[in-house]
Order: sequence, then structure tokens, then C-alpha cells
Amino acid sequence: MKPILLHEDRLFPADEATRSVARSLYQTVKDLPIISPHGHTDPRWFAYDENFGNATELFILPDHYVFRMLYSQGVSLENLGIRRWDGGPTEGDPQKIWQIFADHYYLFAGTPSRMWLDTVFKNVFGLTDMLCSENAMEYYHFITAELGKDVYKPRALMDRFNIELIATTEGALDNLEHHRALKGTGWDKRVITSFRPDDVVDASLENFAQNIELLGEITGENTTDWEGYLAAIRQRRAVFREHGATATDHGHPTARTADLSKADCQALFSKCLSGKASEADQELFRAQMLTELAGMSIEDGMVMQIHPGAFRNHNNDVFTKFGRDKGADIPLQTEYVNALKPLLDKYGNDPRLNIILFTLDETVYSRELAPLAGHYPCLKLGPAWWFHDSPEGMLRYRHQVTETAGLFNTVGFNDDTRAFLSIPARHDVARRIDCRFLANMVVEHRISEEEAGSLIKQLSYDLAKKAYKLGQA
Repeated sequence: MKPILLHEDRLFPADEATRSVARSLYQTVKDLPIISPHGHTDPRWFAYDENFGNATELFILPDHYVFRMLYSQGVSLENLGIRRWDGGPTEGDPQKIWQIFADHYYLFAGTPSRMWLDTVFKNVFGLTDMLCSENAMEYYHFITAELGKDVYKPRALMDRFNIELIATTEGALDNLEHHRALKGTGWDKRVITSFRPDDVVDASLENFAQNIELLGEITGENTTDWEGYLAAIRQRRAVFREHGATATDHGHPTARTADLSKADCQALFSKCLSGKASEADQELFRAQMLTELAGMSIEDGMVMQIHPGAFRNHNNDVFTKFGRDKGADIPLQTEYVNALKPLLDKYGNDPRLNIILFTLDETVYSRELAPLAGHYPCLKLGPAWWFHDSPEGMLRYRHQVTETAGLFNTVGFNDDTRAFLSIPARHDVARRIDCRFLANMVVEHRISEEEAGSLIKQLSYDLAKKAYKLGQA
């Protein structure tokens, strides 16, 4: 069996002079607390602090990074235990599913998933041999037994991982029961929510009209009326703020914004509710809502995150059988300069507005996003995201945006993950890559090592707290 390789100098430059600087910088930040201001972990874990079930439930079933790779190599989602909408047969034995995963673990060579998983297996569970077919059951039984111990409960792991704060993400219609359960425990200061209103903003959703009706029932507002609809969203934002939310999140297909008259907004809204809206109408409605939501952010101070550029559920057969978020989302070419102009014309110079922009289209980093963030005070750039949450992706990001936007128009790192145990590994990768980037600047005599030491702390910790309004860094 092969040993798990986690070299102490992993991801640092190959040449000794630069590697030495990177290593020195890394020592100053490797043990800093983790700020995880945007992610998709389950708040139930922290509210009730129950033990995780087994290795399969924790590592495979919730992680589309894992099963999309296996699916690409011919492993069916049914055999991985992913539930079908029609209740059709799927594998229910977690040990059989784990064995399939182990049989195909070699597929992850060279991917960030492999680095995250190896780091968890070794640093969290103390395993030293790489996962493979032969040791699959040894792995499964050992991890599952460990998960039954108190030291592997979610809150204990939060402390062990030195996670100072973690933000989950809930839809506008979520009743926040798990965050309500945290109220008054002290953990409500460390586990907060984020407001994602896509369920009541995206008119292309098959249940959009029903969602708007439910929004009205929850808030007591007349949500068939444009002004009542906006008032209902404001009301929900206030509830989320009561449960710690400092940020909103918007997963729109594009970055398009609009600034229509109230009469046009009412007409468009009514058309979307009727189910007669075209795709162009639905896109215009999302565009208008980004501008409306920016105005609300000025009112209540919440930071606005815009995540465009994903063609979601590209595989229609998978979507039909298994539903959303099953590994079939594909990056799209995305435009920002013209798309954001209506919003920026209206609110872009207001000092109260804070927008964090993300992209899946790396071609716009230097051409559009860095120049925009390098000018508008309201704009900051989110880290390399999703498909680019990788060593090479992070390095490309720094090289493409820094010369125009600088470092202080970026927001540090967020892991954007459902895989709780991988959070330390992901932040460690980001810190190592930023040390590598700054070390190269030092040896090129562009900044001093002393300045690099100050900057790496900003990138690893301070900028995230400031950007997400999580207290004074």
C-alpha cells in the first residue's frame, strides 16, 4: 500500500530561495483561527451536536465533487446511494458504496479533492496508508467507529479545527429552526446564517408562484403586489439578521442587472407569477431583483455576494431522476461590465453598499472584474470559486487580479463547502498558495519580507472578517 503523501512543503515553490520565504510566511499563519463566512454545512449539526453516522454519509453522499468524478467514469448514481425522485431502487448499504469509492479513489489523482481527502484522512483520523480497494473496509470501520466518539461531534470538531466562525446558507423560506435552537447557547455567535433568496427571486423555478404565495403566508404581506413582495423580502432579511446573518447570497445564471420603473416592475412580476414569462422575462426579473436587493443591502447593511456563471443541472437525465445539485453544473462565459452597469449607475458610489463578486469565468479576472473592483468602492472580489478552488486556480487568480485590483480589494478565502471535515484542509491550501505568491514577490524584490508577513495575515484572516462585517479584525 502507498503512504499518504502530505509533505510539509507541499504547494510551495520548487526553488529553495522562494520556498524558504514561503515556508517562513506559512509558519506565521498556519495556526490562525479559521473564518468560514460562506458555506453550505448543515446547521442541524451544530444545533443538536449529534454524532455523524458513518463514513459514507459524511464523505460521499453530500459531496458532488466526489460523485461527479465517479459518474464521469461510468459509476451510476444509484450505485452510490443517491436517492431518486421517483423512489426507484438505489444502493442502501453504506459499506458497498464505500467500497466503490475506494475502488475508484485513484481517479482523484491531481485534483484538489484528493488533497482535501488525504488531509482529512491523515490529519483528522490519523490514517497513514492511502485509501484503496484493499484497505477500504479497514478505513470504513475505523472512521465510522471514530465518528461515534464525543471528540468527533460537530462542536468538538469546530474547536479542534480552530473555526472561529462559520456561516451556513439558507433560503428565504427557511424557518431557521436550527439557528433558533442555537439562540442563547453562545454557539449562535459562532454559527450564523446567510440569506439566499433565489427561491423567491428566480422566476424560472418550477415552484416560483407557490414560493411567492408561501412568502406571503409567512410574512403576512400581499405578495401578489410588487411593493408587498418587496416588503416581504425585507421582512425575511430582518429575521435572518436576528440570527446572525451579515451577508446575502445570489446564485444567478448571469450578472445582469436592470433599473425598471415601478409600473414595469409590477407588470413583469405579474407575468412571472402567471407562469407565462419567457426565458427573457425571467432573466430580466432576476436582473431587476439584483438591483432591488442592492438597495435593501444599503438599507440594512448586509453584504451582497453575487455568484453568477453556472449552467446548473446541465445533464437533463440526471436532473430528471435525481434533482438539483448532483454534479452536473458547468461554468459559463460571463460578462460583468455591461451587466452590472444599471446597478452601479444607481448605487455604485454609495459608501454603504458592499458587494462581493465571484466568477466561474477566469477570462474576466484581468479584463473586467479587477478593473471594476479597482475602481468602485462598493465592489470586492471573492476568492477563486468552485471549479477554481484549487492550487492552480488560486494562483491564477492572484496573478490576474492583483496588479489592477490590489490585495485589499479581495476578501481572503471562503471554502463554500458542504464537506465540514475538509474546511481546515481547504483553508490550508489557500494559505499555502498565498504564501507562495507573496514569497515570489519578495524574492523579486517587489515587496519586503516584513510587508509580506503583514499581508499574509490579512489574506488568511483579517480581510474575511472585514469584508463580511464580522467584527473588527
